[in-house]
Amino acid sequence: MAQSFQPPAPDSYTAAPAPAPARRGNVGLGILAAVVAALVAAGAYGGIMNAIDRQVGYAAVAVGALIGLAAGKIGGKNPVLPVVSAVLSVGAVYLGQLFFIALALSEFAHIGLGDVLSDPGIGGLNDIWKESAEAMDYLFLVIGGVVAFGAARKVSD
Repeated sequence: MAQSFQPPAPDSYTAAPAPAPARRGNVGLGILAAVVAALVAAGAYGGIMNAIDRQVGYAAVAVGALIGLAAGKIGGKNPVLPVVSAVLSVGAVYLGQLFFIALALSEFAHIGLGDVLSDPGIGGLNDIWKESAEAMDYLFLVIGGVVAFGAARKVSD
């Protein structure tokens, strides 16, 4: 007795492909973004200080926030990024202060910025910074670093 067997009809349901694993941030790109943000922020910080002829704490906060946001958003959740952001922020605030000194010397001596950067150079600007640095200068360095650390951690969560 032969029975005919018909296989079941195919379902109209087709399984969707498995979702791609969640992309983790790229640490290298995060650091690169933080470096670019640090250079841009340093120039802006020095330019703002030159325009108003003094330092403002909010500008140091903005420098730290920009660097931390860039690193955390692009780099993702990595414990190295907040530390790198803090270090880069301290450097950016410092470079911004040096840029402010260079701009002030350029205006005072009525010479081009390139001449200021080539004649005394970074070493000369650093010497001027060390002689004129006050407690507030160091405080702004710390503020920028703390804000960058916190922003990088917060954004990557």
